[in-house]
Amino acid sequence: MSTSNQSNTNSSPFLLVGIPGLEALHMWISIPFCFTYIMTLLGNSIVLLTVRLDKNLHEPMYYFISMLAVIDLIFSTAVVPKMLGVFWLDSREIGFEACFTQMFFIHTFTAVESGVLLAMSFDRYVAICNPLRYNTILTSSRTIQIGLLSLARGAGVMTPLMCLLTSLPYCRNRVIPHSYCEHMAVVELACANPSASDLYSLIVATLLVGTDSVFITFSYGMILRSVLRLPSQEARLKALRTCGSHVSIILMFYIGGLLSMYLQMFSFGLAPHVQVLVADFYLTVPPMLNPLIYGIKMKQIQEGIFKLLGQLAGLSTSEAD
Repeated sequence: MSTSNQSNTNSSPFLLVGIPGLEALHMWISIPFCFTYIMTLLGNSIVLLTVRLDKNLHEPMYYFISMLAVIDLIFSTAVVPKMLGVFWLDSREIGFEACFTQMFFIHTFTAVESGVLLAMSFDRYVAICNPLRYNTILTSSRTIQIGLLSLARGAGVMTPLMCLLTSLPYCRNRVIPHSYCEHMAVVELACANPSASDLYSLIVATLLVGTDSVFITFSYGMILRSVLRLPSQEARLKALRTCGSHVSIILMFYIGGLLSMYLQMFSFGLAPHVQVLVADFYLTVPPMLNPLIYGIKMKQIQEGIFKLLGQLAGLSTSEAD
């Protein structure tokens, strides 16, 4: 294929199916996704505002929680509005550049979240296993540097993948049997051998997820050993409660991601709409649940949110008077 023909072909838009086989139910299917998006915006915005306004929360642990909230907001906004456009307005067309931009945001911020979860496990390790050095090891500036490093790492490893994918000619059917530009579904539309991009994505995913998960497991193994050595049962329970929310988020992120990935790679006899729904819920439900888990399990976040809501209620009352 000539370069000009390939360029013309690649400038053509893709078409998103939505939920294959359930197109007639798109309006009803959109209801839970719309609800989760609204709750994601509300919950994560409240967490960010609470940490910003409550000086008692100006600590590394809560800065990492704020980073997760920002990631969840970007993650959801990259996917859900277009998904709802498909469900509500049958707006199935997505431009070539827009498709790969969406894919870039999904993969990049998945990698960034993995890095932040690793940083949070290190934060809890230092706080519980070496508390006397906590304030010297994890300063506010160092916490921000860790967040920026996670962002640079995610963008750095995903940029070459996007270059490999966009260089492929897409001359087959432009219909993506998905609700968003899912990586493997898009690659299947290429009319050239995608082995280079497949190998690169496999190596990157294995190294990132494998390395991060190993270090996270090691950190929490050391934390558990230190917690079990505490003399007071109350102190042990307090430490376990503090780490419980982190572990919940980590399990949801990694187990959900692996389940979604394997269902895309191997059908296991499942209907296509089941595979797509699992992938859609993986991208939309955890960003909604993250602030709820922190709000339920972390007393400091609860108190900060109640204080914020009390201040807002007081302002609205004074304005009414």
